[in-house]
Amino acid sequence: MSRSINYSASPLLASKTPVWRSKFIVAGLAVAFVGLGARAAYVQVFGNDFFQRQGEVRYARTLELPANRGRVLDRNGLILASSVVAQSIWAIPEDVDKSDPKIRDLAKLLDMPLAEVRKRLASEDKTFVWVKRQVDDPIAREIAALGIKGIYQRREYKRQYPEGEAAAHVVGFTNVEDRGQEGVELAFNQQLSGRAGSRRVIKDRLGRVVEDVRDVVPPVDGPDLQLSIDSKIQFFAYQKLREAVQANKARAGSVVVLDTQTGEVLALANYPSFNPNRRINLSGEQLRNRVLTDSFEPGSTMKPFIAALAMEKGLVGPGTPIQTAPGRMQIGGATIRDNKDNGVLTVSQVIQKSSNVGTVKMAMQMSPRDMWEAYAQAGFGQKPQLPFPGAVTGRLRPYKTWRPIEQATMSYGYGVSASLFQLAQAYTIFARDGELIPVTLVKTDEPTAGIRVFSKKSAGAVRSMLALSAQPGGTSTRAQTMGYSVGGKTGTARKQEGKGYADKKYRSFFVGLAPVEAPRIVVAVMIDEPRNGHYYGGVVAAPVFSETVQHTLRILGVQPDMDVKPQIVAEVVEESF
Repeated sequence: MSRSINYSASPLLASKTPVWRSKFIVAGLAVAFVGLGARAAYVQVFGNDFFQRQGEVRYARTLELPANRGRVLDRNGLILASSVVAQSIWAIPEDVDKSDPKIRDLAKLLDMPLAEVRKRLASEDKTFVWVKRQVDDPIAREIAALGIKGIYQRREYKRQYPEGEAAAHVVGFTNVEDRGQEGVELAFNQQLSGRAGSRRVIKDRLGRVVEDVRDVVPPVDGPDLQLSIDSKIQFFAYQKLREAVQANKARAGSVVVLDTQTGEVLALANYPSFNPNRRINLSGEQLRNRVLTDSFEPGSTMKPFIAALAMEKGLVGPGTPIQTAPGRMQIGGATIRDNKDNGVLTVSQVIQKSSNVGTVKMAMQMSPRDMWEAYAQAGFGQKPQLPFPGAVTGRLRPYKTWRPIEQATMSYGYGVSASLFQLAQAYTIFARDGELIPVTLVKTDEPTAGIRVFSKKSAGAVRSMLALSAQPGGTSTRAQTMGYSVGGKTGTARKQEGKGYADKKYRSFFVGLAPVEAPRIVVAVMIDEPRNGHYYGGVVAAPVFSETVQHTLRILGVQPDMDVKPQIVAEVVEESF
């Protein structure tokens, strides 16, 4: 029997609801609708720009249009560095089928381990990852032919260096982003880089361009840079330097060639070197530009500056006799020696024979301040004014701290340090009749004005002494060159090791100029740690100078000033330290 229920009689329904509650609910609903309306108005009208940008982030892209980096040219317009088109391989990892057997072919074409390729394709970034940058065009075409889903290519520029090892330390190289890392590429990076362009586009989810959304901003290519370097002189100097280092079983070597009329650097080479086109497993030994970054005690190459200063002060003349017997002298308990007892020598012969005793006797007639000022004016202890990374200052201590023995040793190149480049530039004083000339790595056709250091008379007298040094009886007969008169100074310095000097480690130098009467070039050579029985600068470094001078002057079109016949004296002449 069914039972009837009277729902209206329920106590809950029979209870009276407060009026304020219903009003509150209606008001709450009204406020919610007003809030939604306000939010809609903000999204559609007032905050539209923000949301428009957020939407564009998901489908619009600004593509950078890389600028073509400017070429680096030698003084004759030959290419030292240029950019070529290279494709870079990238991927959308989430679209790539990791089990595709073509991945193995991709790794092989890229010359990468398969595990490395798979690792990159498993990147946490599911929308973009570089697989390999700057792939050669033939390889890129083969990769495109594989047709692997999710693998794409992007056009970039890759730097090439036709001169390879010979000009590596001058030109330097760029990284994969086309930014200079070493050499001229770094020093002139901003100038060579140009300005990138841009292209605003809409892309689909596969990264394909659907349409452009604004005008393309074209890239501005970097301008070409023409250096003062002559690639022929550079290659020959590097070749002869390499042969000398290998023949003498040396650790390293450097050579620099300066034009004394314009101050241009015609060649700057180091060995060991590296191939900037294939930079694999490089060491600091290979990358270091020793001409500019290594400083050392220059040894006897400093003696001509003492002779010039002594003449400038009126203390001596070229023919002034100096007693060097018995080949040694005492200063402050220390003994200064020549390699033998030379007896009485004129000032010219002191330079010709490279007498330590004779040089010290001239130096001790002058004040430390006089010597310091002469060295400083010649550029020692000052960074070369050359926009090149890593150029060192060298070391020239304040004269007030010099003790007598230090003044003495500084006169023949111990206790002061310099780079080979500083040494070469300092010798322009003797080539330019007493003027130190500024140097440049950029081509210029105009003769440059110098800064007066010594008088024309004193500089000319020293130049004649340097010529005597290369003649029979001097320390550098192997510097003689067929067809051209030369002058220069040898240097052989023990290498510092700890707080003292190594017994059997030397640096051998030769710095000189040619032709003697009207010098056109200065050439400086340094051989580091020769270990094949000879270590004197006149034996190890002078032959590189001789061959470099002969080749350089012929390229520059300088007429021979001597009969073209062998002038080299076949004898080993030893010099003092």
